[in-house]
Amino acid sequence: MSAKTLMIAGTMSSVGKSLITAGLCRLFARNGVSVAPFKAQNMSNNAAVCADGGEIGRAQAIQAQAARILPTVDMNPILMKPEADYKSQIIVQGAPIGTFSGRDYYRMRESLWGNVTESLDRLREAHELVLIEGAGSIAELNLAGNDIVNLRVARYANAPVLLVGDIDRGGIFAQLLGSRSLLDPGDQARIRGFIVNKFRGDSALFADGVRILETRPHGAPVVGVVPWLKRHRIPDEDAAAFSDGVSPDPNAAKIAVVQLPHISNFDDFDPLKYEKFVDLRYAKKPADLTQSRAIILPGTKNTIGDLRWLRKSGLFDEIRKRYENGTPVVGICGGYQVMGTRINEGAESESGLSILPIETQFSETKTTCQVTRRVVADRGLFAALNGEIVSGYEIHHGRTASTAPLFSAVDDASETDGSLAPDGKSFGTYLHGLFFNDSFRRSWLKSLGIAPDPENDAAKISDAFNALADHLEKNLNISQLKRILNESEAG
Repeated sequence: MSAKTLMIAGTMSSVGKSLITAGLCRLFARNGVSVAPFKAQNMSNNAAVCADGGEIGRAQAIQAQAARILPTVDMNPILMKPEADYKSQIIVQGAPIGTFSGRDYYRMRESLWGNVTESLDRLREAHELVLIEGAGSIAELNLAGNDIVNLRVARYANAPVLLVGDIDRGGIFAQLLGSRSLLDPGDQARIRGFIVNKFRGDSALFADGVRILETRPHGAPVVGVVPWLKRHRIPDEDAAAFSDGVSPDPNAAKIAVVQLPHISNFDDFDPLKYEKFVDLRYAKKPADLTQSRAIILPGTKNTIGDLRWLRKSGLFDEIRKRYENGTPVVGICGGYQVMGTRINEGAESESGLSILPIETQFSETKTTCQVTRRVVADRGLFAALNGEIVSGYEIHHGRTASTAPLFSAVDDASETDGSLAPDGKSFGTYLHGLFFNDSFRRSWLKSLGIAPDPENDAAKISDAFNALADHLEKNLNISQLKRILNESEAG
């Protein structure tokens, strides 16, 4: 029997759909329901690698973790990864099919509908409940004719819809009532409830607002008024959610992450955000690097383009100067490539920061894998870490040879990654998720003269899922939610 389905849709982007979906995944999972997340199409440079090497949006991987299941490519059959203005790499059921302009993708999108339904059908056969996340606004009328992610999916799955609005940004009545009013009658009927998200203050004071949303034309039952949840520790999905660290300590040491125009997988640094004595900041200009204890160059979907931006912005020279004056520089994936002497991509070639003795050659072949590595570097910072086991994942096109590697594969010492600079403090690696390895992160912070917070355990994300589920259980009408599910046909 196919699983029941429920769509979590939004009035616009960043209303909290992904977080609510993750919280509901944990809420149902801990009540014994076999639940899986699904988002037909996602646009994000924050990707995750599944066990089979396929890529999906990190939000769906996080939701799978909340559901206590392994992520699969069926949870996000279409992933768009912006590479440059108006162009994105398209990943279909985990594998890249090419880079397309927005116009070309718009023309081909209908041909991908079969991949969407195939993946959704497989999830429904394997689970009792599939929580479908919509994208952007549910009422993008100009896109309705080519929709493959919002109401068309709900119709296909016969899924009831909960519509989420963001009261913190204002206009909650226009958001919810207006969005529902713009839909065809059949789709209006599919919206079975509203969720008012990100409420600040005493939600009891919004009782009149609830009455208005439920009784006005195009109204619907309010399933919950969800208060703003601070420091939830669940990684953000997109660059729109960039935030600096949250350390309240006035003596916290500043660590700067360079906010590249095409930054990817910036959730690599989430564990640093929650270090008590780290003031994590995103840097867009040279002055932002002032008094930084360390500088991090993150991953990017456009390495050469972002390298040119570094030069134009003045950050290139500032990073070189600070490195020469003793500030450690760390590069992850594309940032690792930028730290080398040269990057070659077809006919294009750019000189890098020359902090690391490496050269990168791009190729069409893409590496996507989950990895476990052993530290083989034995000087500087890594002297105390030699032999340590770390884990993470790789997503990259480039091939980089290093004469001073950081890591080797656990079962093959000839398979190496990363490079250590002559200063013994600056390094680069293709390994995403490195700072989620608590022992490594704490040793690195100590090398910077920063006391690590023993309470900052990356494994505590499970506690964060439970806290989020508790938050939703307290503020949503769970009985009403169950009625909506029970009244819907499993199909």
